[in-house]
Amino acid sequence: MAAVKRLLIAALVGGMFGVVGTLCFFIAFGTDYWLMAMDDCGPYTWPTQTTVSDANGTEIRVVKAVTAPPSSLTLHHEGFFWRCVFQVEPTAHAALATLFTNQPESKVCVHGYLFPLPVALGQVPHPSYDTTAVFRGFWTVLIILGLVAALTGGFLLVCGVPFISHKLYKLGGALLITAACLFLSMLLLYVLWMEVVEVKRYVLQERGEACPHAQVSVLYGLSFMVAAAGVPLELISGLVFMLVGRGLRASN
Repeated sequence: MAAVKRLLIAALVGGMFGVVGTLCFFIAFGTDYWLMAMDDCGPYTWPTQTTVSDANGTEIRVVKAVTAPPSSLTLHHEGFFWRCVFQVEPTAHAALATLFTNQPESKVCVHGYLFPLPVALGQVPHPSYDTTAVFRGFWTVLIILGLVAALTGGFLLVCGVPFISHKLYKLGGALLITAACLFLSMLLLYVLWMEVVEVKRYVLQERGEACPHAQVSVLYGLSFMVAAAGVPLELISGLVFMLVGRGLRASN
């Protein structure tokens, strides 16, 4: 009886760690603050796509250029879903300027799927994307597989309550550990991209030709930090549930 109580307490603690860790992964996946950067290149022109219909009802894709008013600094923040750019004052703090309460009217966002590479609206493949092409598939696959592993492991652990099968606990714990390892690999890949690849060129993109001496400051965003916080929580949860499964098998 005492052994069962200890297993129950361990499962409860492991479940709390697992829930918080999985929530961190979802927040990191759904928010667009992995990369934050500021540059002094000046006003930006961003092409956007719209679809219109002619007199015959045929849809025509039109590419328009959106130009922001001149300002001292341009702030970028990006994630898996969106890439956003807007002008800020020189004294603005990057993290505070991206809060939902500080969104300016000049903010322009485009879809940013398969981040960390930008979405090409012109030549494919674009010459400036070649240096980071290897990161496109790996980063995306790792983050999606990590979320799937975390959700599947959590589902198996819910099915294993109350101590129906030690195999479910072991398998669920192994999947949580796998999710933590996948997100850790994704974070390491992201750090490699930030530290080794020429991020300045990526941030400036076509605008860099107009101001080759522009100053660019790059920061790890809040989404990155949340994902990093979720890795040890998910790893601890997986280890706890594997130990619970082992203890449950020994008690039977």
